[in-house]
Amino acid sequence: MQVLSPKDYRYVLGALCMILHSLSAVSGTIQVGSGFPFASVRKALEVSIDGDTILVHSGTYKEGNIIIDKSISFVGVDWPVLDGQLKYEVLSIKADHVLVTGFVVRDSGHASLDDPGGIKIYDSRYVHIINNRLINNFFGIYLQYSQHCIVRDNIIRASGTEEQQIGNGIHCWKSDSLQIIANSISGHRDGIYFEFVHGSIIWRNISFDNIRYGLHFMFSDNDAYITNLFRGNGAGVAVMFTKNVKMFNNTFEDNWGDAAHGLLLKEISDSYIFNNRFIRNTSGIYMEGTNRIIVEKNSFKDNGWGMKIQASCMDNTIRDNNFMRNTFDISTNGSLVLNTFNDNYWDKYEGYDLDKDNVGDVPYRPLSLFSVLVEQNPPTMLLYRSFIVTLLDRSEKMIPTLTPDNFIDDRPLMHAIPL
Repeated sequence: MQVLSPKDYRYVLGALCMILHSLSAVSGTIQVGSGFPFASVRKALEVSIDGDTILVHSGTYKEGNIIIDKSISFVGVDWPVLDGQLKYEVLSIKADHVLVTGFVVRDSGHASLDDPGGIKIYDSRYVHIINNRLINNFFGIYLQYSQHCIVRDNIIRASGTEEQQIGNGIHCWKSDSLQIIANSISGHRDGIYFEFVHGSIIWRNISFDNIRYGLHFMFSDNDAYITNLFRGNGAGVAVMFTKNVKMFNNTFEDNWGDAAHGLLLKEISDSYIFNNRFIRNTSGIYMEGTNRIIVEKNSFKDNGWGMKIQASCMDNTIRDNNFMRNTFDISTNGSLVLNTFNDNYWDKYEGYDLDKDNVGDVPYRPLSLFSVLVEQNPPTMLLYRSFIVTLLDRSEKMIPTLTPDNFIDDRPLMHAIPL
């Protein structure tokens, strides 16, 4: 028998330690369901350790509030149902590095004090909620004090009829670096809600038939929402008390009502609205207390008002947009104009272009006298399309008296911009 030298002994011992360490680090798979080692999701979670994968097979699991407090992958096979029985928060996540995918999460409890949800993330990082179906929950997916989380490819449905009786589809509170991607949300108070959320992106979502807003921003700076569809909501999107927001390539469609807007901007600044489509809304954009916003290369079509710009707005630039078939292209409630309009296409423009440079030789006044009268006295809308209104508007264009002198586009385009 060969005796190991001290040097060889230390080498072998080190190798054995490395092997044991690697074996201990190997993730396990725990299976849950009829005919599998565990029948209970809770029991499987109790024996799991960080790094494990729990596979939950098809069936309905009524286990109250299920809490994930370990860094695991929680995977549904053939769409198992987690049922809150209208009593409990269904799935609570209280750990970093968690994946939840492949589940039907339904029937959470309803309460206004603790805001129960279908899936709720507490103070966690790197949580991924991917490809789940959330049905009839008070809140769909709720994130609070969370960072670097992804919510992607989920279907979130409810049938709320009053704001007080339903929460939001995706609710984000005091979080940052979130990615909300390719979800479909309907029937909630707000489809997506951001409050004190920073450095995050909302991309390729469809938010429709929600009671209040398709998307609601409050005090959330340095975010972006890109290529989303907001259709048939109480109002499309509200961005309030916020700065440095990028709004690119979204569609705001069929958001109708007395106080409905495709996009409501209130007390925001230093933001960029680019290449969006505002189609069939009561008003495409409503601006109040809005400063240093660039509105560029957007399409306003078939709206009641293309844009409503209140007198409290200043230093905004509206350029290279198309205004087509709106009842009123622009409206305001004041006489002092501190915003600029340049190089927009207005389908109501009747000027000429002698030098054929696609820019009208005569400036265009997009603010009609009738729109000013309607803003001051809404019942006058009953006179719309009457002969006297047509006569007033034409007279005002020839000899402006009541509309602000500097509410003007000096370079109106003769042809629509390809967008």
